[in-house]
Amino acid sequence: MANLRIPINSNFTSRFVSFLNRSFSTNKALNAQPMTVRDALNSAIDEEMEKDERVFILGEEVAQYDGAYKVSRGLWKKYGDKRVIDTPITEMGFAGIAVGAAMAGLKPVCEFMTFNFSMQAIDHVINSAAKTFYMSAGRVNVPIVFRGPNGAASGVGAQHSQCYGAWYAHCPGLKVISPYTSEDCKGLLKAAIRDPDPVVFLENELLYGVQFPMSDEALSKDFIIPIGKAKIEKPGKHITLVAHSRAVDTCLIAAKELAGQGIEAEVINLRSLRPLDMDAINASVMKTNHLISVEQGWPTCGIGSEVLARIMESEVFFHLDQPAIRITGVDTPMPYAKTLEEAALPRASDVVTAVKKILKA
Repeated sequence: MANLRIPINSNFTSRFVSFLNRSFSTNKALNAQPMTVRDALNSAIDEEMEKDERVFILGEEVAQYDGAYKVSRGLWKKYGDKRVIDTPITEMGFAGIAVGAAMAGLKPVCEFMTFNFSMQAIDHVINSAAKTFYMSAGRVNVPIVFRGPNGAASGVGAQHSQCYGAWYAHCPGLKVISPYTSEDCKGLLKAAIRDPDPVVFLENELLYGVQFPMSDEALSKDFIIPIGKAKIEKPGKHITLVAHSRAVDTCLIAAKELAGQGIEAEVINLRSLRPLDMDAINASVMKTNHLISVEQGWPTCGIGSEVLARIMESEVFFHLDQPAIRITGVDTPMPYAKTLEEAALPRASDVVTAVKKILKA
């Protein structure tokens, strides 16, 4: 069950939702209303467009087609051509238009059909959006959100399966978000749209159709999650598992199996990759004395590398009873064959094995 393939109307999805309802804190889940990640993102954009006329969305097929993944469904009919803009297939072109609009005082939401295509526009993201506030001595803000699906999907091959978390988190001037649940997506996207600086918002295609419980607070139009704050998805006392995006459910599934064997793993959902919430990670490691990072991206210079390096450079290092380790995607381009694709990504069984090795269980 580690590498989830989630068709929107599958029986597996309903079982996965049941697991999530049990995993979330009781006081939130009791009266929670289920909502898909797709609808949570749509709600966030809709509410912010309604609140602020400077907000608009542009990208390929976002308007009349309602978005390649239906995240922008209904927005064109509600707000019209001037605020929901279909662009030609030229990421370099429409990303440049979006950055210029942000410099001029608008608040664009720039959708990449996949973040793999953002490489066509990376000069605008890194050299124009991220650096302008610094290079203008603080006179020019660039309030823009670059968003779209990121990382491995299913059967889309090596050129469409890369995780860009580490790529963009490397760059000063950007905030980088990698949400997991529907609440994450709504609260953090609203925060990103309101932020005065450029934000890279990394979604996951396989989570779009998954329902997560939404609290009454999260359904409110005023709901915001501060950027840079991690969340403890499952408390524990024996080992800390740190993950982001879809790797969080890999950890939750592993933690459930481990709990049946008397091992209580604490699962931290990073939510934000830049800035990293090291306070949350440090506090957990000081409690559990063990750490594993889990991510679907490549190992070299990854998010897990950064987390472990910061632990090594701090006093928290002395709280570790065993070396911290990383579980990552395999260091190779993503295979196309389904069986090889599954083997190339971390599985819950990999996490369970690593935990038992560290704890000598």
